[in-house]
Amino acid sequence: MSATDVRPARAGAEPARRRRPELPSSVLGLVGLVAFAALLELLPRTGIVSAEYFPPFSEMVRALVEAAGTDRFWAATAETVQAWGIGLGIALVAGIGLGLLIGSVEVLRRFTASTIEFLRPVPSVALIPLAVLLLGLGLQSTLLLVVYASFWQILIQVIYGVQDVDPVARETARSYHLGRWARVRYLIWPTALPYVMTGVRLGAAVALILAVTAGLVGIGTGLGAEIALAQSSNAVPLVYGLVIFTGLLGVVVNLAARVLERRTLAWHSSVRADVGG
Repeated sequence: MSATDVRPARAGAEPARRRRPELPSSVLGLVGLVAFAALLELLPRTGIVSAEYFPPFSEMVRALVEAAGTDRFWAATAETVQAWGIGLGIALVAGIGLGLLIGSVEVLRRFTASTIEFLRPVPSVALIPLAVLLLGLGLQSTLLLVVYASFWQILIQVIYGVQDVDPVARETARSYHLGRWARVRYLIWPTALPYVMTGVRLGAAVALILAVTAGLVGIGTGLGAEIALAQSSNAVPLVYGLVIFTGLLGVVVNLAARVLERRTLAWHSSVRADVGG
């Protein structure tokens, strides 16, 4: 091939294959929600399901908007959020404290392993008769269910985090004669913190579920009680509207937990890689 046969590429020539731009996950999620709402609207209007028991999505939203214009709705929301926040706070303090203690002491971890595995699968709703018997109806019974359900999510994660500490790092800390509190602060806590944040995220979601469930079964107040009242009144669109609102509340809780996790673990390699990707 001669030099004259070599032709320079045209300026601004496009490559043969262009990578198709990918939509952000948030946009895809929004499109999915819109499609799901459209499906909920079409199913009863086309007669696939009975509108008497499953009204169109627009009627659910209309009933929710009407309810949101009343003080009763926001009072119920505040009661649910209050039970969720107090219960989650108690579970956090107890779960983190006991998790660090149990995970740090090998004998204690072995001693409590069977008890934890026995109590952890017990559903919180099974404690409803006991809660009513001991505490009666109201916030205290609701807190018992919320704390019990979310406590195990946090405790197990903290114990796993403490066990994940590098044995070489443990021996190094002992060789430098670090005290117990120094080891917890500079060795155990940084290693366990990602597990703690996972427990917080899981516990927050479970706590909200039980805060609503307590009202549904009649031992507490809040959004669950409003759903039960709407059902007994045959206000079907309002029932679905309140269910949608509790779902939105759960999304807010999950997003807030993820934001807290990212900010708390901004130094962690997994979070930096996720943000960088």
